Amino acid sequence: MAKELRQPDAMPCHNQQLSATASPCPEPAEGGGLGQDQVGDPAKLPASNGAVTGPAGDSTEGPQPEDREPEDLFSCQLGPQLKLLPMNDQIRELQTIIRDKTASRGDFMFSADRLIRLVVEEGLNQLPYKECTVTTPTGYKYEGVRFEKGNCGVSIMRSGTGNTVIEAVKVLIEHGVQPSVIIVLSLFSTPHGATSIIQEFPDITILTTEVHPVAPTHFGQKYFGTD
Repeated sequence: MAKELRQPDAMPCHNQQLSATASPCPEPAEGGGLGQDQVGDPAKLPASNGAVTGPAGDSTEGPQPEDREPEDLFSCQLGPQLKLLPMNDQIRELQTIIRDKTASRGDFMFSADRLIRLVVEEGLNQLPYKECTVTTPTGYKYEGVRFEKGNCGVSIMRSGTGNTVIEAVKVLIEHGVQPSVIIVLSLFSTPHGATSIIQEFPDITILTTEVHPVAPTHFGQKYFGTD
């Protein structure tokens, strides 16, 4: 990659704000890895007690594990390869409508399209860019940025499992695409699916709105009207 290229700053863990005051992810407990029984239930993932030692050696309590959402802990366990959109009421409302079995297809599609746009926008924000200077219609110079050429989006229709994504990524790799430049955009992810993908491709990036053991498996049928 050219020297002038700049990668965007890594996104914080779920529910952390994009600022220097964001709380760090808790360190995993000693010997705490992703065990077989932990893959399907993020609530079982280990975490430290969050204690922080001050300059004088006094121990002050930081955020406790019970104060964090299970998906926060899970995303921190998998590391920077798993990125989640910072949660807010708008995103939670969209997730709720999509999961509500009583929601009309119109409301479902409207909410799904809005959530898709949010994920795609953040996905674009993760792409490499370089600084550039352009001239405005009034003759002024404007210092801005420009995306690098060569970006490509691949849609995986009706995907719903980690295995589907793994097979799709294998096809990209066969055509010379390096996993380190692949960003998987997903509205929802299960702990098992995210773990399977990252274990298969440690250099890949997953961007999603939520990691939850219960996925909206009806999504494809309701979105395309085949339910």
